[in-house]
Amino acid sequence: MKQSIKRKVIQCIAFGYSNTHLLNFKGGRIYEGKWKRFCNPGLNCYSCPAAGFACPIGALQAVSGSMKFDFSFYVVGLLLAFGVLLGRAVCGWLCPFGLIQELIHKIPSVKFRLKKGFLLVKYVILVVFVLALPVVATNYMGMGKPAFCQFICPAGTLQGGIPLLGTHEELRQTIGPLFFLKLTILIVTIVGCIFVYRFFCRVGCPLGAVYGIMNKVSLYHLEVNRHQCVNCGKCREVCKMEVDPVKEPDSAECIRCGACAAACPKEAIHTGFPAHKKAEEHKAADLKK
Repeated sequence: MKQSIKRKVIQCIAFGYSNTHLLNFKGGRIYEGKWKRFCNPGLNCYSCPAAGFACPIGALQAVSGSMKFDFSFYVVGLLLAFGVLLGRAVCGWLCPFGLIQELIHKIPSVKFRLKKGFLLVKYVILVVFVLALPVVATNYMGMGKPAFCQFICPAGTLQGGIPLLGTHEELRQTIGPLFFLKLTILIVTIVGCIFVYRFFCRVGCPLGAVYGIMNKVSLYHLEVNRHQCVNCGKCREVCKMEVDPVKEPDSAECIRCGACAAACPKEAIHTGFPAHKKAEEHKAADLKK
């Protein structure tokens, strides 16, 4: 099976497994069973009627914004575990909202490259809206707000906000400026995804920022056999995340999709858990020649 097809199949399975309660859309009911104690590795809104798991970003804010300002060892530990194991391969293979962005990008249009300065925005969002505001901006009871979920998250608006408003008249009566702000962010995200591959993933996703930092130490790795590489540049040309795998194999923007490995005419690029072993085997073979 081709790498691209294999990845798309796994993405669809991950999306379906993350959203198993489809019948809840009819009445706008949110699943609150025991599985909601566990976090989805990717970005998938807790308030989506179909969602079977919690969102790690939402869970992290809920704990840090509590009255006791508890530190969520569970959520942080889960993020670190996924990060060390897979790095940003979570974004490329398991994230439900990542799949949605890729499907939107298939809409025919002129495609643009993204200026590198925009890539830093997601780290600002991570620090300010996910880590700082839930702790600093508290109400009279000492409780913080889940700032990212409340003010930014387009996945929440698309998967949770809109479906719930469509089924609950009492919620529609409370619509105000905040909803229109989030709706505007969602529209910008959708338009951005049409023209730029995984626009929100690259610009605004704090979860992608966390996993990107872990790319350098993740067990699921990308390696380049320098002895086989002929610097043809084909891997760089096919990378939709605009990464040069030869120069930056551990780039925080690499989602380990494997497109570069599939395009390499010399099979010099390898992704996966045993990638380093394969690289060493090729290196040893080259030395024997």
